[in-house]
Amino acid sequence: MTDMAMKEQYSPYVSITRDEWKLLNGSLNFSLSNEDIGRLHALNEPLNMEEIQEVYFPLCHLLNIHIDHAHKLYDAENAYLNSGRKRSPFIIGIAGSVAAGKSTTARVLQKVLSLWPDKPNVALVTTDGFLYPNSVLEQRGIMNRKGFPESYDTKKLINFLADVKAGKESLQVPIYSHLEYDVMPDQMQEIYNPDIVIVEGINVLQVNLSEKHKGPQVFVSDFFDYSIYVHANEKNLLEWYVSRFRQLQTTAFRNPNSYFHRYASLSEEEAIARANSIWDLINKPNLIKNILPTRFRANLILEKGSNHFVTGVKLRKV
Repeated sequence: MTDMAMKEQYSPYVSITRDEWKLLNGSLNFSLSNEDIGRLHALNEPLNMEEIQEVYFPLCHLLNIHIDHAHKLYDAENAYLNSGRKRSPFIIGIAGSVAAGKSTTARVLQKVLSLWPDKPNVALVTTDGFLYPNSVLEQRGIMNRKGFPESYDTKKLINFLADVKAGKESLQVPIYSHLEYDVMPDQMQEIYNPDIVIVEGINVLQVNLSEKHKGPQVFVSDFFDYSIYVHANEKNLLEWYVSRFRQLQTTAFRNPNSYFHRYASLSEEEAIARANSIWDLINKPNLIKNILPTRFRANLILEKGSNHFVTGVKLRKV
């Protein structure tokens, strides 16, 4: 047995090429309009029907296998307990670096899962809404660590997920404005009676172990029924981040109400330098210390190539 074969045999993951993965789509067979696809992908993240069919159809097929088995287990446990409890929503966590394409993955999954024959109610929640307001971050002196684990109101996020798992029908999620770069006070996303909840955020697989903490701890990922990590190498992530910064500079940053309006007048050279500086000071340290180490906690890893499309999948063995 070769070293590579030995490594694969004892790895907790099965590595699957894109050509192998695209054959696992089950019975899904539908098309989305160009308008639908345009609404699903984020700025500077290419997306086409081929990517959806070859990557997300098989992924949704796999997720529905897990959802079906979760329902059967839930029903069996209810029968065992002689209980009439309502099924809890199935929660999917999506993690990955800034600029990796998590939001696109989350939106595509929401769309495709909602088109499954039983038409489940699929809610999408981003953890941006659970960031502390800028006023709190400034008071604590951590405004430059926005996106790091300590910048989130983790207790509020965990309470929300506990309500989801408890079967609470009406749920509220704080809304975050990327224009104002802040949580919007008194504005809430309303979620009612979801069957599936997708939770997307850079640090959702984080385990915040603190030497100062005594006693039991509950983590965000404890509530996930399935977790996905969107992975790309740092060189590509930086390139995508700088490219997105440049596009925002000529679009959203031009809005006088934008928190980043001051960057709109930068020259191309200045903008590239500024984007690289933000990456080196904030995004890269967060990636290396907090985000990337959680990759192998995921049930499934989507591996992206330089063109932003998925080239392969790592699937955790059952």
